[in-house]
Amino acid sequence: MADFEETIGSVMVVGGGIAGIQAALDLANSGYYVYLIERTGAIGGAMAQMDKTFPTTECAMCILSPKLVECGRHLNIQLMTMTELEGVEGELGNFTVHLRQHPRYVDVDKCIACGKCAQRCPRETKDEFNQKINTRKAIFVKYPQAVPHKYQIDPVTCNKMRGGRCSECEKVCPCGAVQYNDFEKQISVKVGSIILSPGYRPFDPSGLPAWGYGRFPNVITAMELERYLAVAGPTAGHLLRPSDGKPVMKMAFLQCIGSRDHNQLFRDYCSAVCCMYAIKQAILAMDHNRSLGVTIFHMDVRTPGKDFERFFDRAKAKGVSFQRCRVHGVEPGDSKDDINLRFVADNGKQTNEDFDLVVLSVGIEPPFEAAALAKRAGIELTPEGFAATSCFSPVSTSRPGIFACGAFVGPMDIALSVIEASAAATAAAIPLSEVRYSMSRQKWFPPERDVSGE
Repeated sequence: MADFEETIGSVMVVGGGIAGIQAALDLANSGYYVYLIERTGAIGGAMAQMDKTFPTTECAMCILSPKLVECGRHLNIQLMTMTELEGVEGELGNFTVHLRQHPRYVDVDKCIACGKCAQRCPRETKDEFNQKINTRKAIFVKYPQAVPHKYQIDPVTCNKMRGGRCSECEKVCPCGAVQYNDFEKQISVKVGSIILSPGYRPFDPSGLPAWGYGRFPNVITAMELERYLAVAGPTAGHLLRPSDGKPVMKMAFLQCIGSRDHNQLFRDYCSAVCCMYAIKQAILAMDHNRSLGVTIFHMDVRTPGKDFERFFDRAKAKGVSFQRCRVHGVEPGDSKDDINLRFVADNGKQTNEDFDLVVLSVGIEPPFEAAALAKRAGIELTPEGFAATSCFSPVSTSRPGIFACGAFVGPMDIALSVIEASAAATAAAIPLSEVRYSMSRQKWFPPERDVSGE
């Protein structure tokens, strides 16, 4: 450990998903100042896109939103959105982190999120948060419960930013928050430890034409289904076919898309969450429509967590059919927009069956920026692209003082991500124990006085 005078009593957390949020809160509540870095316009990560969690089917946002609010209001957490890590210098106890903050084009100190700018904006584009099922404006809030709840301008979509004459959002803003001349900033921060939690990205099945994604409108990914089932989603929780908007009456899940596939993808690992989220989505879909028939095609169902097997039994009791086989082909069905699946049934015979909707249970991959982030931070990755850690130090990277947690370490569910986040926070805090409370701020209250006679 460095000498007391050289040790910095703050920690940087890179990534504002549930793991990063939990790590930041644990550290801030333990007496350390935290810089929480998020490359998008709001924290929340993938959990903000979830409708329910497994195996309890609790509301995901009901769990997440109190943490979002606490993070946004905490005296010892500095949120830095639209920000990416550019480089790390120094050593454990005294790192200098170089950051790049992209322009938001909206002053967060002035914006009151009244929404007048979005109402007036004439430009629309596909909404990435809702998996491009619906559209959003060029000036937008990432999602309704976003923290910070401030607007941002998409320079690729905005007419003004593309050289046009439109400035409607600036004209209508009552606070003068719109800043077309905003610019990129280079920031350097000194911290004692760093936690990397950039999350994951779902596997993109468009590169595998055999599964029909991109060819057939009624072949969708599990994340798209998650947004369809979300009460606050683009269809208010109603499961409708993308092709014609009709209710879905027969649905199939295809498991292990992008996982456990050595021949085509060289991805031998199991993504750990696909079986459980498919079961969860099947149960939720059947709760919405009691006439819905659901079949899950799988190699084997992996339910290793607490109450996971009971959740599996609940799905079978509800009427979800589990077919242990790999689907041979995805082709057009007999009726318009139906999908025909070829597979070998339990009796060993080749079978064809039509479905209204086919859901690809895609696996988990390292985030796009994983390789660049690892290079900038000076850490090693596994052959699969996740952060390299050891069995006995599961949150410690190859560089002392830099830790990793969440799905950046490997595929894991929300509960395990939170557990690892707390472990990473503890590991990051231990070397800085001598300077605990040296940078944190405390709430100050005026001295009490007797006002009984006033």
